[in-house]
Amino acid sequence: MTAKISIIGAGMTGATTAHWLSEREIADLVLVDVVEGMPQGKGLDMLEAMPIIGSDSHVLGTNDYADTAGSDIIIVTAGLARKPGMSRDDLLKVNAEIVGKAVTETLKYSPNAIYIILTNPLDTMAYLAMKVGNLPRERVIGQAGILDSARMRAFVAMETGVSVENIDCYVLGGHGDEMVPLTRHSNIAGVPLREYLPADRLAAIVERTRKGGGEIVNLLKTGSAYYAPAAACAQMAEAILKDKRLIVPCAAYMQGEYGLNDMFFGVPVMLGRNGLEKIIEYSLDGEEKAAFDKSAAAVRETHEALKAIVSL
Repeated sequence: MTAKISIIGAGMTGATTAHWLSEREIADLVLVDVVEGMPQGKGLDMLEAMPIIGSDSHVLGTNDYADTAGSDIIIVTAGLARKPGMSRDDLLKVNAEIVGKAVTETLKYSPNAIYIILTNPLDTMAYLAMKVGNLPRERVIGQAGILDSARMRAFVAMETGVSVENIDCYVLGGHGDEMVPLTRHSNIAGVPLREYLPADRLAAIVERTRKGGGEIVNLLKTGSAYYAPAAACAQMAEAILKDKRLIVPCAAYMQGEYGLNDMFFGVPVMLGRNGLEKIIEYSLDGEEKAAFDKSAAAVRETHEALKAIVSL
């Protein structure tokens, strides 16, 4: 039986996620959007590319949630970016409505689906999705750490001239300016970054990683990153469908791990056919723990702001 992945939101990130996934030929794909004609056009265009790349993945664009029936994975990318004059609470409320509807509507047709959440503020939207859908934590995972870690790997490769395949970086915490790049655990072919790079260059890479999304927004002028976020979603979906038990940083619901409870937070997780298979706990030194706690406080603040706006 062919696997099925539905992507809610057919904008640049959603459509690019479908693009990456269609190349992997691991599932049939459904692109859902509220804009009439847009997902249909993108889906048809992508479907017509399949003979060229040699993939038998079927791609359907639609405005109807009924077409998502029987999905193994639901990827939620739909949402608004913050606009001038819009407060954080305004953004929370708007995106909470969008994500809440996406979850409730898709659950009607795919009651056993695993959810990958990309909509910002990411950690909090994952929390909302789990609560609105009354889902076990294994079935809701937020994409953030893979993207942030990939950005750090790219910056390290640019700095050192070493292949990205030899570079392992681990960025944990909330998906924001308080994210926690673990330089002690990150390495080049087993050599810790702290030993490989001068302290000032490593500090610059850490700072650029934290500001990575904003750097792209500033360059694009309109819109935000979509190639790398979409590739990260595709990697997660593939790991789940293939039961790879791949360990990557993702936003997961915390139940005592790292001393955190009742919140989504970026930690190393194992992804397999059940979604979240387990959370891996690193030993943190004093400096890392302080950064971790600072990031957790920022995420919790946004969670509390959501609870003040939406009844969960």
